[in-house]
Amino acid sequence: MTRFIDMPGVLSGFVDGNRTRTASAGIDPARYDKVTSALPDLRAWPAAFVRTARELRESGENREAALWFHFATILPHPDRALLGEAAAEAHALTTELGEQVEGDGFSGLLRRPDGAARPPLVVVIPGMDSDRTEFLSVGDALLAQGLAVLAIDGPGQGALAAVSPPDPAYHTVVERALDALDERGFGAVGTLGMSLGGFYSAMAAAHGTRVRAAVCVSGPYRLHWDELPPFVTGTLVQRTGSEAAARSFAGRVDLRGVAPLIVCPLRVVDGDTDVIPGVENGERLARYAPDAEYLPVPGGDHLVANRREAWLPGTARWLADRLLSAP
Repeated sequence: MTRFIDMPGVLSGFVDGNRTRTASAGIDPARYDKVTSALPDLRAWPAAFVRTARELRESGENREAALWFHFATILPHPDRALLGEAAAEAHALTTELGEQVEGDGFSGLLRRPDGAARPPLVVVIPGMDSDRTEFLSVGDALLAQGLAVLAIDGPGQGALAAVSPPDPAYHTVVERALDALDERGFGAVGTLGMSLGGFYSAMAAAHGTRVRAAVCVSGPYRLHWDELPPFVTGTLVQRTGSEAAARSFAGRVDLRGVAPLIVCPLRVVDGDTDVIPGVENGERLARYAPDAEYLPVPGGDHLVANRREAWLPGTARWLADRLLSAP
C-alpha cells in the first residue's frame, strides 16, 4: 500500500490544508509559505520544519520555534526518531511558559492567570496528530478570562507517541492529570478538546467526576474506518502500531451511548465547511447530550482555525461563566 506521504499530488493539498491551522497556532504565514514552497515532496517536511525551528530558537523566538518543532511531527512519516526528537524539542521550549506536570501516561503544561488565588482550571486536550504545544493560543484566550490552563498530552500524543498508542478511554488520563493537581488549589474544572481531542473531552465529561463544563471543537461523534481519508488512516496505523489496532481504535470512537451521560453544560463547535469522509461531526453529540448547545461557524474549516474570532473569545467566556458559578 502506498504511504500517504508518497501519494501522487499530495504535497500541495497538505500544504494548503494546514495553512490556517499553523497560522492560528502562531506560525508566521509568510515564513510557512516560504518553507513549504521549497519542499520537493512530503518526505522533506519534517527536516525542513526542524531546521526552521532551530533557526528561530537561535534568534530567541522560542514560542514560534516550539510550534515549528511540533508541526514537524504531524505527518505519518517513517522517520519516527526525528518526529520524537522534534516533539521533545517543542516541549523543552515551552518550559518557560508554565510549569511542567508529569504523571502516569500524561505530560502537561500548567499556566495560571495573574492574580487569581483559586482560579477554575480548564484541561486543553489535543487530537490525533497534535500535541499540547499547538494550542498555546487557545490557552491564551482562557487565561485572559481568569482561567488556569493545563494543556496535556496523553497516549499517542506529542513525545508520548513514541512510547504509547492512543487510547479511546482518555477520561482516565484526564482523571490522573487532575489527581496530580489535587493540592494546587484550583476551582471548578472544565475541558476543551480540539479535533479528536473533542471526542476525548466528551469522554472526560461523561465519565469523569469533576468536569463541570466541556467544549468539543471539530470533534468526531463517530468514525467509519473504510471511509476515512488516507492521512487519517495512515496516522492512526502509525500511532497504534498496526492496521488492526487502528481499526479497533476507530471503532471505539463512538459517542452514541456516551452523549446522554454528559450532564454538565456542553458546547459543541464545528466549522460548517469541515466535512471529512468517514467522520460524523458534533451535531449529533449536541443533539443527544442533555445540556448542550451547538455552534456551527459559517465558513469555518477543521479546528475552525480560519474563524477563531467567531468562536474562541466567546467560548472562553462561556467556560469562565459556567466554571466561576459552579459549586
